[in-house]
Amino acid sequence: MSTTGRNNGALAGKSLLVVGGTSGIGLAAAQAMVEAGANVLVVGLGQQDSDDAAGQLGDQAITLTADATDPATAPRAIDLAVEHFGAIDGLYHVAGGSARSRGDGPLDELTDAGWEYALKLNLTSIMYSNRAAVRWFLQHKRGGSVLNLASVLGYDPSPQYFATVGYAAAKAAIIGLTRSCAARYATADIRFNVLAPGLVATPMSKRAQGNDTIMHYVHSKQPLDGGRIGRPDDLAAAAVYLLSDQSTFVTGQVLAVDGGWSVADGQYEHH
Repeated sequence: MSTTGRNNGALAGKSLLVVGGTSGIGLAAAQAMVEAGANVLVVGLGQQDSDDAAGQLGDQAITLTADATDPATAPRAIDLAVEHFGAIDGLYHVAGGSARSRGDGPLDELTDAGWEYALKLNLTSIMYSNRAAVRWFLQHKRGGSVLNLASVLGYDPSPQYFATVGYAAAKAAIIGLTRSCAARYATADIRFNVLAPGLVATPMSKRAQGNDTIMHYVHSKQPLDGGRIGRPDDLAAAAVYLLSDQSTFVTGQVLAVDGGWSVADGQYEHH
């Protein structure tokens, strides 16, 4: 399961919010946070996922079934966390996903609906949660840590197999939003950082996982650890670090947890 035993206690006494925390990367992070001593509220879209997450996370966590693209969700989640835990100390926004089925794709094939959906799902939802968190921190004169999930595709494209320009634009914009906020709120001790994964084995990446040609490419594009697709728990220790007091002097940074994606060529099969 999780590989974060070395972080035990790093989050003792912290109360954290994970938006998109009932499956995949978010759930792995929430598990690591609980193991590191935190109280955690996880927000997820599906009731079944929320129920399953609650069972896995135990009594240090509570779940909320809600849509991250609804502007009321993050304030509601913060209120619920404060009601149960007394405060919040950090936010990790993971929620997002592919808009390929809605019309996202290469620019010449991109539909207006695909563009709008990609931005709403991957960028606007982050603005909503980050805004709610920073308002709460400022109102209560508390520092805190905000962590956003982007993607290596935001700055290191892979046009042959992953050409969804709306998704890439949104993930790049997350970095801009995060760094802008990091600069603005540093004097209030509110930190903003980004995790940027490569290809990770989650429900969103099923298309790629089921394509032998793409997986051959990923084997060379993510050469670490034998050349493999990422696992959700590969990012968990980094999330614990950036939400803990171990990273008190870190803000405005983009940490790629990508198996080497951003420094490797990646080899295409020739036919």
